[in-house]
Amino acid sequence: MTSRVTRECQFVPRVINPVKMERAIFFAADSRIRDSRKTLEEKMAWLRTEVLHDPQSALATSSEQPSVFLFDDTGLALLDVEQVRAKNKNAILVLLSYQPFIQCAPPQAAHAKYPYAAGADLVFAVDRNELLPENIVLAAVRVAEDRLNIEKHTDLKRFIFHIVDDEPRWFSQFLPVLYAIIGQRADVMVTRTYEESLRFLFGDEEEGKARTDGRGRVERGHGDDVVCLITDIFFPKGNELQSDAGRELIRLVNSRFPRIPVIIASKAKEALELKKLGFVLPKGDPGSLEKLREYILNFTGMGDFLVYDDEGREIRRARNIREICAILLEAEEDNEEGRRLRLLLEAYGEKDKFSTWLYMHSYRELGDRLRPKQSRGQQLIALLKKHLRLELSRMERTPLVLAGTKAFDLAGLLAALRALPPETIQPYSDNDIISSWLDRKGFSELAEELRPIHGRGPELKDILTDIVTKWLEIYRAQGEGLPRRVF
Repeated sequence: MTSRVTRECQFVPRVINPVKMERAIFFAADSRIRDSRKTLEEKMAWLRTEVLHDPQSALATSSEQPSVFLFDDTGLALLDVEQVRAKNKNAILVLLSYQPFIQCAPPQAAHAKYPYAAGADLVFAVDRNELLPENIVLAAVRVAEDRLNIEKHTDLKRFIFHIVDDEPRWFSQFLPVLYAIIGQRADVMVTRTYEESLRFLFGDEEEGKARTDGRGRVERGHGDDVVCLITDIFFPKGNELQSDAGRELIRLVNSRFPRIPVIIASKAKEALELKKLGFVLPKGDPGSLEKLREYILNFTGMGDFLVYDDEGREIRRARNIREICAILLEAEEDNEEGRRLRLLLEAYGEKDKFSTWLYMHSYRELGDRLRPKQSRGQQLIALLKKHLRLELSRMERTPLVLAGTKAFDLAGLLAALRALPPETIQPYSDNDIISSWLDRKGFSELAEELRPIHGRGPELKDILTDIVTKWLEIYRAQGEGLPRRVF
């Protein structure tokens, strides 16, 4: 009797940012900002932090390493930032400002009153009450790293949350929440004016010009990489603050990229007039950030696969590929409900919603194969069934390799986590590789709980093993510990 050898499939983790920030340099008079380095040392253990104490040291710093400079108002005002840029080609300059006017004013007005603010690539708001530096600094460094990667590695496939708001106080408040939701699955790009946003989305296409980057390549827009637009409606267009800026931007995005969900973050009455163009999120309302989390999970592909009708009513929900397959089986039926589901799924295919969800859950190759699909009716269902069935088969044969140790299931993952030293495990947690593999395996709830965790040493190892142990018991109780065939 001949034994059949089962061929393993390779798991290729998706790495959003190929370049990691390596240095964080603080030059600030404020002690609380300087002390916020401890947050980075805990949450971004690979990052080397340094505090500089005089302008000469700051101006003398020179490195080709990816770096973020963090200033307070006094520190930035003391320096010639062009000297800093000239000696640090891969650096992003961040202002953590205590000035109330800078926190709430459009960039043109802030630069006119406080010229030093124009020297920063990014501006964040900090204070002594709600926006403590230690709570803001991690998001500030993440945005800086995202910007560095987006600008330096433009030809890579990306997943970007595009935020348009001219007031640093607002996005400083909610970016830590957003990063806790998205983990390492997507980048964030913040722009503060209509023109900045257009340039980011469309490159120079809107102006009919061809601008090249530092390597002589024509710059392209990133609209095709955006998975969600979060925008105010009042921000500068030209030299004026006007609601037409937000209205025009939303309509442009809806016209050119209809798959992109839009969140309108505003309490202005004009925002309600645009509710048919996007989800209105009143700034500062109780529970608004929780509403933001729910919307992002439901409509950007980050959470469950959600089938909803034209009125936004939920029709079906799937946590993983197996449950999507069950929806396809329903849509295959020759009855009224089956026909209704087929029509909804056709619209999903046209708007790239299948591939978006697959990308967000680490099915990169499958997302490419299904992007976009214009098939209709039973032909669409058959096509999806074919590709998902192949992926289900691949999942069972795809191990997670941790420092040479292979794990094919949750029990194997738990054994590897217990056996390996903490320093070996840390990079897999930092880069979302463990969660990405769990998503591929269909354990989306466990992947979600592991996603925001960063740290180092025995404490990180204990946290990871405790969470995997808990969910292994839950899945076994639910009967989901073993692969199940759907077709």
